[in-house]
Amino acid sequence: MTTDDVSYASAVERLARALTFGINPSLDGINELVKVLGCPGHECRFVQVTGTNGKTSVTRMTGAVLSAHGYRTGVYTSPHLVSYTERITIDGVPLSDAEFAAVLGDVFDAAAAVDREFTEFELLTAAALHAFQVNDVEFACLEVGMGGRWDATSVIDPAVAVITGVALDHTDRLGSTREAIAEDKAHIITKHSVPILGSGCGGVEHIFEKRARSFGHSSILRVGLREEDEIAWRVVRRPHRPGGMLTLDVHGVRDYRVSIHAPAYQAANVALAIAASEVALCSVLDPLVTDRTLRAMVFPGRFEVLRTEPPLVLDGAHNPDAAAVLSSAIHDTFGSDLPVIVLGVLKDKDVEGIVRALDGSASAFIATENGSSRCIPSEELAAVIARVTDGEPLVVPDLRQALALGREQGGFGGVVVTGSLYTVGEVKAFEADIP
Repeated sequence: MTTDDVSYASAVERLARALTFGINPSLDGINELVKVLGCPGHECRFVQVTGTNGKTSVTRMTGAVLSAHGYRTGVYTSPHLVSYTERITIDGVPLSDAEFAAVLGDVFDAAAAVDREFTEFELLTAAALHAFQVNDVEFACLEVGMGGRWDATSVIDPAVAVITGVALDHTDRLGSTREAIAEDKAHIITKHSVPILGSGCGGVEHIFEKRARSFGHSSILRVGLREEDEIAWRVVRRPHRPGGMLTLDVHGVRDYRVSIHAPAYQAANVALAIAASEVALCSVLDPLVTDRTLRAMVFPGRFEVLRTEPPLVLDGAHNPDAAAVLSSAIHDTFGSDLPVIVLGVLKDKDVEGIVRALDGSASAFIATENGSSRCIPSEELAAVIARVTDGEPLVVPDLRQALALGREQGGFGGVVVTGSLYTVGEVKAFEADIP
């Protein structure tokens, strides 16, 4: 296959076939692939972000802040919600279908030259690095797909290694304890990287410190609420409605007051993004540029407000920790009018833990399904909801119908759609049809 033969549709079809190859517990393949592509073959500083929750937000915010300071910046995140092109952006603009197809065409040619099978994520990671090289980016912010040790993004040597936090997720692949998961994520810390830890790393910090010391790093930057944290943040004003403004102070190399349209849980991620940007630039930031950039941020699928009266909010919380954070955001912003929660979850997730975290945050639950073959059937999900909440959820397998019923029954409280990014992505795909 040559580059000229590749359209966006054929590129996506080829990626779908790659899914069957699973996850490669090795970096040999991706190393060979990028070597054939000749990337990264230009001067580029990398920021790599891992963590159980918040890593997409931190990656996007860091990229936006670096770009706003005048540097050509690439951002690679996953998964996408509607189109693969969302995953690769240059200065905040996703690749066009044609650009995406072109870089994938080059990657497919390189994969054929290497003559081995690659996973979807390896192909996409190579495409992102190739796109960054073609576009001469000066900074590239990469979100880890899973863990850190064998993740395809670890083919690069980051200047900044950010770990947002560690919770139990992907336990079948990363380990059944926070310590085991932390050991895997710690591998993004390399000889040349500055490690930055978020407050979610509490209790397993020693694992990251040990990894850092093995490369001769004398210290790591901690971002949190404690006095001993090198970079501290404090919430000044919380939003009191969905889509409202969050204001916080961040105290580090210099002091910043910034605002963002997001729930309070994004405060920790904002502080991490500011820290990562400072370290990447080896300089303090322009406070006005930083504030203006963050005020303009939108977080697709992360407490994303599609409607305000009554509220319609999308949040891809897919593990108990993320669901607990969502629950807190609901109580902060919805007040006494709790929403109907439309819930669709994948089979390999801690379904009971997610429901338990959301219990008490909904006026009612509607169990539904998304288009993924991995989605738990709505009847099974409803049984879990009934057992955990002692309530009777509604069962509506069709997501469109579930959303319509939720909006009908939600009243002033509105609707929150959650449980999986697949569920959220499906709603976004028919967003224009929502009355």
